[in-house]
Amino acid sequence: MSNSPQLPSRSEVWLQTLGWQPSLEQERQFARLFQQILQVNQQLNLTRITDPQDFWEKHLWDSVVGIAPWLLHGSVTLSWLQSLLSNVSVDRALPLRVVDIGTGGGFPGLPIAILKPTWQVTLLDSTQKKLTFLEQMTAELGLENVGMCCDRAENLGQHPSDRESFDLALIRAVGPASVCAEYALPLLTLKGYAVLYRGQWTDKEQQALSAVLPQLGGELITVAQVNMPLSQGVRHCIYLRKHQPTDPKFPRRVGVPARKPL
Repeated sequence: MSNSPQLPSRSEVWLQTLGWQPSLEQERQFARLFQQILQVNQQLNLTRITDPQDFWEKHLWDSVVGIAPWLLHGSVTLSWLQSLLSNVSVDRALPLRVVDIGTGGGFPGLPIAILKPTWQVTLLDSTQKKLTFLEQMTAELGLENVGMCCDRAENLGQHPSDRESFDLALIRAVGPASVCAEYALPLLTLKGYAVLYRGQWTDKEQQALSAVLPQLGGELITVAQVNMPLSQGVRHCIYLRKHQPTDPKFPRRVGVPARKPL
């Protein structure tokens, strides 16, 4: 694939925006992931974002920004990051069990699996064809910490072996925040976190989310707003923490959360 577009490394941009840089091996894995996505996209439309610059920003950087509290930071001078770290208190050395709900093309789960080889990352999606391709990609990338689950979050959240078993739930571009919370919180252990990746975020959305969280055993910890490094678009990451067991009636049956949000 010598004539294929090449992914930029953007090492300095990582440092300037997150106070962190990937290793050379992680950079190589990102580049291989990009090439794998380009190949798979010829057979299955995993993503519309195939321009190298856009892919770096909208898939790689955008995936990683959500786990900023779990990355090792030196002397952090970024005000948004200092505020985030003061609110989200985590043990960065602890291996986590992570679920990427509605992973689609493998984001944010795959980049995070590359950065955190001690984390066990489950890619959850209801489309088996996508997961089959993602499984092939993870094998070719040598990622041994990634598993696939073809199911709906409503079903998984009621499975005894999976309910309240994940330390971190990631959910991007899946639906309204209250729906995302109903998908994610039943899957979390006590004191586990959910990260909701959003573009714009309004006070009205925040009020609506805060109103339903007590029913699900969760609380809103913080909302991190950050500008994307290349396009300067605004990004929000919503951090929820589970502080009590979720009522067994949640999540509701397949399709109900989306049709009738709490």
